[in-house]
Amino acid sequence: MHSYGTDIEAADALKVQAAAIRKAIGKVIVGQEDVVEKLIIAILCNGHSLLVGVPGLAKTLLVKTIADVLDLSFKRIQFTPDLMPSDIVGAEILNEQRHFQFIKGPIFANIILADEINRTPPKTQAALLEAMQERNVTAGGTLYKLPAPFFVLATQNPIEQEGTYPLPEAQLDRFMFQVTLDYPSFAEEVMIVRNTTSANVPELSKVMTGEDIQYFQELVRRVPVPDNVLEYAVSLVQKTRPGSNNVAAAATQYIAYGAGPRASQYLILGAKCHALLNGKYSPDIEDVRAMAMPVLRHRVLRNYKAEAEGITQEALIKQLL
Repeated sequence: MHSYGTDIEAADALKVQAAAIRKAIGKVIVGQEDVVEKLIIAILCNGHSLLVGVPGLAKTLLVKTIADVLDLSFKRIQFTPDLMPSDIVGAEILNEQRHFQFIKGPIFANIILADEINRTPPKTQAALLEAMQERNVTAGGTLYKLPAPFFVLATQNPIEQEGTYPLPEAQLDRFMFQVTLDYPSFAEEVMIVRNTTSANVPELSKVMTGEDIQYFQELVRRVPVPDNVLEYAVSLVQKTRPGSNNVAAAATQYIAYGAGPRASQYLILGAKCHALLNGKYSPDIEDVRAMAMPVLRHRVLRNYKAEAEGITQEALIKQLL
């Protein structure tokens, strides 16, 4: 754990360390720079992320690599239709001395990969989401704190696939970002296949510790924000809400529900971190705009007209911007 003289020195150090994290991850993960950047920002903002993409795009490898580089404990939970809440948070069992003993579930790690969260029924989804929100687990009347930092990365296969339980809007709102993974380009895929079918395993250096992350999470919150940037973020979110005074024409036409106040909070927090990673000591409107897509994508609910006309959330957010 380093101690920095001033916030400015800490901000400079964060920029350097974030670049080192990206470089280390790049040894294992080809491409996906945008996804990596968003996940680093979410961790530094103490938020959780939802990753949406078809199977086979190295989501697990990506998250495991981030955990390695940050020297954090990592657990992967594969969500299935028969998974129970106790399979995630843990359960009380009778031990040999006939006393109840709490056996911790896989949620007790720094980074959790909740794989295919939309394959499990609502009761089990709720157990995970409650732990994410409260950052603790209650069992048999005792409160168990989850380790800090604590970051959940849930993956979702695109909803068209059958046998899925889509997350309700209120639960989607707990995720700071929704990040979409795309197929690699031709050159990237050639490189991926070359790297993954040979015998050499890249050596990963640890760039940060859990203590550093907690320090930088506090630093991000201390970043000052000009009023015009705050107002821009709030007015952008209000534009998504049919029925509000500032609503955009496109929203009235195509949006069923707009984003709530959490969106404005995450836009500003994300913008603060984005500014630091880009060597600025305070965010401007461009930093807010850079966060708009991952923050708003899962908070803007299209109406039937939008679905019928094939208008995507992304297209709507671009119009609002």
